[in-house]
Amino acid sequence: MVKKQTNVKVVTIAVFVATFMSAVEGTIVSTAMPTIVGDLRGVALMNWVFSIFLLTSAIATPIYGKLADTVGRKLVFLVGLFIFVLGSTLSGMSHSMETLIAWRALQGIGAGAIMPVSFTILADIYPVEQRARVMGLNGSAWGIAAVVAPLLGGFIVDQLSWHWIFFINIPIGIVTMGLIWFYLNETTQRKAFSMDWAGCIWLSVGLLAVMLTFQLLGEGDLNLTWVILGLIVAVAAFWAFIRQEKRTTDPLIPMELFANRTFVVQNLIAALLSGFIMGFEVYLPTWTQGLLGLKASEAGFAITPSSLMWIVGSFIAGKLLMKRSPYQIVNISLTLVLIGAVIMAVIPATTPFWSFFVIAAICGTGFGITITTTTVTVQSKVAVNEIGVATSFNTLARTLGQTVMVSILGIIMNVAMARGVASHPGTNLAMMNKLINPQTAKELPAHLLPTLHGILYQGLHVIFIAGALLIVISFIVNLFDRRETQSLSDHQA
Repeated sequence: MVKKQTNVKVVTIAVFVATFMSAVEGTIVSTAMPTIVGDLRGVALMNWVFSIFLLTSAIATPIYGKLADTVGRKLVFLVGLFIFVLGSTLSGMSHSMETLIAWRALQGIGAGAIMPVSFTILADIYPVEQRARVMGLNGSAWGIAAVVAPLLGGFIVDQLSWHWIFFINIPIGIVTMGLIWFYLNETTQRKAFSMDWAGCIWLSVGLLAVMLTFQLLGEGDLNLTWVILGLIVAVAAFWAFIRQEKRTTDPLIPMELFANRTFVVQNLIAALLSGFIMGFEVYLPTWTQGLLGLKASEAGFAITPSSLMWIVGSFIAGKLLMKRSPYQIVNISLTLVLIGAVIMAVIPATTPFWSFFVIAAICGTGFGITITTTTVTVQSKVAVNEIGVATSFNTLARTLGQTVMVSILGIIMNVAMARGVASHPGTNLAMMNKLINPQTAKELPAHLLPTLHGILYQGLHVIFIAGALLIVISFIVNLFDRRETQSLSDHQA
């Protein structure tokens, strides 16, 4: 009997659709949230609809990575998709904010499988020289989703109801599961099922403590005592996790991976850059709305070139990975991002809108090269039966980078604006909140607008200086891998 071969094109499309579905769901809820709050009357719990999805997704990611290496990519991906679709269905049927939060947690558990296992499947079906290009195309789904989700969310809410932002995932998810079931054939030998449950628990507690502390810190809801307590719990849990991983025979995340300097450096850079990307995607639209007065739908297009050039950057990374070392490639890509960050840090408040297309294109090219290089390099540094774990750890590092940095940048912005209004009598933070929304900005006194614009500009100025410093730190981290001179083609040879 002839064994059925994987249909590479169909599986690639299915993986992209799954990634896009997960990416859209992460942002489409923002568009529908005012309607959801009005219907379910839960404004005090609003932030948890977003936070719980991020938390459960991050906690589930390393567990899925381990399972992908033991029971197989196909089964784990299908289970993740099923949980995601189930969570979507139940979220759409919610009749209170509490039940919506609960089902969003389930949806996040499913989403935790989609990104890392997607990249693991692509690593299995494509050789290294093609992998970077395809992964870049798949990763671009997140950038495309950032543009499409607000438009799609607005259309669904206006024409149907907010429930359909969740129900739309049901047919898409079922079709995707069908494509994976029929067209993905795994040939790699897997190990017998084994799960380090103690390691899962300690890692989950540590991640929960870190992400929850920074999540609430960014919202200004924690005092210093709670911050210290959260960090103590995180440190204790991670210490217990490392101790457990060293003594168990089949660890969730093998500690031997961290003996590889390139593996550690590439993951750190991915985390740092992901933090910058989050700040870029949050504060660039804030600039175009708050300072230029554009509508939210128009302001969002300021980051569109970064999504398009991300794909181009991935193609460039694919070429460079076969000729240069990861250290050299990352230096090139970080230089592009640093140029964009420095420009953002020095341009005047009156900079025309078209300028941001150029900045976004420069940064997007750097993003595509860096993220693709770090992902492919991390995969190439481990054995085939550890690609799932390595990929999920890379995804986790990026998620943690985003969570921590968006909180820190939020604190920087809040402090900058608080100092600004304190030094300008007649202004307050409520006015700053109105200024950022062009619709409510019309309600502000005309004579105060120049002052309020100046305060917002100073805050954004500090944000992008912090972003530039983050990229400088990434350069320093990359220096630790300067002795690595092999390209991936040399490594394979």
